[in-house]
Amino acid sequence: MFFPVRDDNPTVRKPYLTVTLIAVNCLAFFWSYFQGPQGFQMAVIHFGYIPDLFLHPSDYSGVPGHLMFTPLTSMFMHGGWMHLIGNMLFLWIFGNNIEDYFGSLKFILFYLISGFAAIALYTAFNPGSEVPLVGASGAIAGVMGGYLVLHPKAEITCLIVFFFIQFVVLPAKIVLGIWFGLQILMSLLGSSTGGGVAWLAHVGGFLFGFLVLKAIVKLRGGGNVSSGDRQRIYRMQW
Repeated sequence: MFFPVRDDNPTVRKPYLTVTLIAVNCLAFFWSYFQGPQGFQMAVIHFGYIPDLFLHPSDYSGVPGHLMFTPLTSMFMHGGWMHLIGNMLFLWIFGNNIEDYFGSLKFILFYLISGFAAIALYTAFNPGSEVPLVGASGAIAGVMGGYLVLHPKAEITCLIVFFFIQFVVLPAKIVLGIWFGLQILMSLLGSSTGGGVAWLAHVGGFLFGFLVLKAIVKLRGGGNVSSGDRQRIYRMQW
């Protein structure tokens, strides 16, 4: 297995929103975690997105009034420490550069809509699921898809854990290509939530982010800055 740990992409804007998103996700997790095991489980059910409940509320008695907001609230809930840490690491590595490109307001819209796109694809293939969907990974996958468009040659330092442990530096297009391929493979090999992971949500978010940034760059362009053999697009020229 390999894990991205950092990239070599500097930013022009300070990533205030990326840091805020990380803080909000952490606070939401701490709040739910310190409710105790039963309270944590209830928080996940209460604020997680459940496709069957969302699509067929009349089949359930006592449906909470906040149901319509669970596609949003689910993005800030996590199922455990490693789930949170992994997602926040990916958000920090890739999110600051996408925020740098868009600016904070457009970035939060892109982030949230990526999450909704991830949920939509997951729901299309699992409309009857009664398992709560939680986590920021769908929205972060959209950020990763956008990163692939903007910074395909950026260098990503990855930790490889196999029969040995080693750090390697790879182009973003290799790292993100492998990651996306794994999401597709796992979606095909097992259920979309095999091992408790919503693989199809990752696919949906990534495709949305990639296609949207492709379209934006083609239509509006951006400020290209050359750095050695790498060409980066730092800021959106709105």
